[in-house]
Amino acid sequence: MEEFHKTRRLPPYVFEQVNRLKATARSQGADIIDLGMGNPDLPTPKSIVDKLCDVVRDPRTHRYSSSRGIPGLRRAQANYYARRFGVKLDPERQVVATLGSKEGFANMAQAITAPGDVVLCPNPTYPIHAFGFIMSGGVIRSIQAQPDDSFIPAIERAVRHSIPKPIALILNYPSNPTAHVATLDFYKDVVAYARRNDIIILSDLAYAEIFFDGNPPPSVLQVPGAIDVAVEFTSMSKTFSMPGWRMGFAVGNERLIAALTRVKSYLDYGAFTPIQVAATSALNSDGTEIEDVREVYRKRRDVMVDTFGRAGWEIPAPAATMFAWAPIPHPFKAIGSLEFSKLLVEKADVAVAPGIGFGEHGDDFVRLALVENEHRIRQAARNIKRFLSTASQTLDNVIPLSAHR
Repeated sequence: MEEFHKTRRLPPYVFEQVNRLKATARSQGADIIDLGMGNPDLPTPKSIVDKLCDVVRDPRTHRYSSSRGIPGLRRAQANYYARRFGVKLDPERQVVATLGSKEGFANMAQAITAPGDVVLCPNPTYPIHAFGFIMSGGVIRSIQAQPDDSFIPAIERAVRHSIPKPIALILNYPSNPTAHVATLDFYKDVVAYARRNDIIILSDLAYAEIFFDGNPPPSVLQVPGAIDVAVEFTSMSKTFSMPGWRMGFAVGNERLIAALTRVKSYLDYGAFTPIQVAATSALNSDGTEIEDVREVYRKRRDVMVDTFGRAGWEIPAPAATMFAWAPIPHPFKAIGSLEFSKLLVEKADVAVAPGIGFGEHGDDFVRLALVENEHRIRQAARNIKRFLSTASQTLDNVIPLSAHR
């Protein structure tokens, strides 16, 4: 049967091809080490779970909640921004709770996009950044640039050659999947450009607290005047190991927050009240749980970089996020990230995320998630070492002959 209009606009979900192979291999008894999906394996801290259990026993909390977030939760998020970034927010007009940052992005796209509107989007990037707007009738203009001196010339060129003029620019630093981190000076340049050209900034800061080597990533809202053009999305999924709880926020420009709040009021009743209360408690805590999570990911990162490197696959050490953005080993570059990812499942019992799933400019890479413990990461390295050492003899039908010379 013919697909519906909006689903026709979506490409095949390439991650599903790897997921099917992974499921088949597991059904046949294979022990697949899954570094593909960014699904945190760490338990939610006990203090947060205990708060949920306390509140859920009160039947008054079982009723519909508020889609914009209970007042205490919005105040807690505003206080978090004040402590962490020195940014003052009005919890009544500049903060709205979302069902994770992904839902926030999708509904913001619904709120601000008219058919044919152009949105500037990094490539590669997390899929919802582009496809939230595509499903809303918008058009994506991809930008292949890092958060450095190449970025402003890239968006200037994109704006100059886009008809109509773009309405919004998406930022995602620390980046999923590339793990690039932006500086405050970078944000200052972008905000100045956006203000001059009347362009909305939508910043995904989901990995603000997963950073290493003592350099906390900044918020775009730290830039004076950014509040005039910017909204930022955060999530508690990685920060507090709460992925299934579906709790996030959008904060910033009052007009944009009002538009998002209005759309959400028609679509949902908000997260379960006990979840919102537990999230409030987490945000008001002393931050010990955040430090513990960060240290776990740092140790896993170091183990992955070391053991994969000794296995013959050099992995650049990410400065932030729970991901490594790994160049495909040279002999396999020609087959692309999807086929290389399939090979890893079939030949090394390791699942990764193909870079092509994050955009055409990601096809020379795969994303590795730090969601297995250190022992399993070492096992993955041993499997990959065995695979790489025998591939040139056993995969002549896969690896181009030129790669062997």
